[in-house]
Amino acid sequence: MGTGDADRLVTAVRRGDAEQVRELLEAGADPDAPDASTGLPVLCRAIDADDRPVAEALVEAGADPLRRLPDGTTPLLRAVDGGSPGLAQAVLPGVALRPGPVREEVLEHARRLAGTDPEAELRRRTGLPGPVARIRRQDDIGCWYERLTLGGLTLCDGHAAFLTALEARLRLRTPFGELLARALTRPDRDHEVWTESVLALGARLDDAIWAEAVRLGRDPDPLLRLFAADVLLSTIVADAQRRRPTLRDPARDLVPWAERERDTDVLDVLLNGLTWMSGPETDALGLAHVTHPDPRIRSHVPELLDGDEDVLRPEGLAAVVALARDPDPDVRDRTCFWLSHYRGREPETGDVLVELTHDERQRTRAYAVAALAHRDDPRCVELEHRIGPLEPGTDIDTLPLSAVWYYQRRQEQQKDDG
Repeated sequence: MGTGDADRLVTAVRRGDAEQVRELLEAGADPDAPDASTGLPVLCRAIDADDRPVAEALVEAGADPLRRLPDGTTPLLRAVDGGSPGLAQAVLPGVALRPGPVREEVLEHARRLAGTDPEAELRRRTGLPGPVARIRRQDDIGCWYERLTLGGLTLCDGHAAFLTALEARLRLRTPFGELLARALTRPDRDHEVWTESVLALGARLDDAIWAEAVRLGRDPDPLLRLFAADVLLSTIVADAQRRRPTLRDPARDLVPWAERERDTDVLDVLLNGLTWMSGPETDALGLAHVTHPDPRIRSHVPELLDGDEDVLRPEGLAAVVALARDPDPDVRDRTCFWLSHYRGREPETGDVLVELTHDERQRTRAYAVAALAHRDDPRCVELEHRIGPLEPGTDIDTLPLSAVWYYQRRQEQQKDDG
């Protein structure tokens, strides 16, 4: 491609137009084309802008993240330096995961930066005392990190998250205490740094890690108990995703802890973990929280109940009906979703599902109609119109809109077979 085409690539990268960047690269544009204003590869421009889609497009097309720059760094080191964990992982080449000088250089750089405070580092680099601008950025799974800007220079606060993720990919067993210390620098379950520490420990499926988290569950500090509960939840989820789960009786540790836990945030995580193994051991725990003042706690109750062979005990049935009429829309929604998978035929559940077809939320109305259809309740046909036209921004695949159609086909098949 000519100079004009290269200029268009630079312009598209500066604009953050990932779609056009991909089109130009597919047409033959050089992914290592220099940006005339800096003399650096356009990949550096995308990295400096924390533009992951553009950076990924360039690397996938062959941009070299290990190319030495005039200051002795590489685009990869600049990405690690910037502190955006997802971006740094997006441009991380396979060679950086193999033993050798590249891996050691990246690890050393990541370890040094993980111990720095982004705001203090910004002030050191700029020499400016003024206010720091902060913007939250979100990753693909809803976790967040912060971009800090001062005097035209920007750093993100996810250095420790990248280091933790890198160590996990390299199968380096960072001690529990060290990962806990990193998480506590960003004490929020949705922050990248906290999340990566939790995921790294949970993925090990290690009895020693489990025991350490259970021990920490008796600490008087609720923040430490929250981290411990999050590690246990991560372990349970990681184990459930295996073809042959290895955890034998996690409820043995979680149920007594949940029974004594008084911090709502911690209890929320514990009950979430227990929903992955609901049965007789969790039934009483669920019933004890039907009237809990926090809707997050009430919303876990249906999944904690013991529906043996799709039959709820009378007290469990009463709890589900009460939660389907809960004043909180989230509780009603989660209860309705649970009912859409429950196959019990009690008249009370059918009647409350009819009530839910009037709910303020389209998702709840849709699942209520679907639940009636799954129960072969003929009322689903006349109530389907209550779902209403698809609301703007709703993905059609997220709602069970074909349940009534399948119900009608089953009815027709039964007539034909009769």
